Amino acid sequence: MSRASKLTLAGTTASAIGIVILVHYQQQAEKAAMHAGVLRDMEQQKIKKERQADFEMQRALEEEYRKVQKVHDGKDKGGV
Repeated sequence: MSRASKLTLAGTTASAIGIVILVHYQQQAEKAAMHAGVLRDMEQQKIKKERQADFEMQRALEEEYRKVQKVHDGKDKGGV
């Protein structure tokens, strides 16, 4: 083989190996980002459930207090 063909073969082989390594690291980075997104979504769902539970508890307390106390919403007052 000539010197030019050996250099061409070495260059293309090195380029191919570099591309494979680059693609591998990109895939790992994408996988990590996707996993982080899943964890973030799970945390948001947990927070949403906690807020919904707090809201339901507040609604139940409000209904209980309305049974015990007389509450006016302020609509039946004239212009005050």
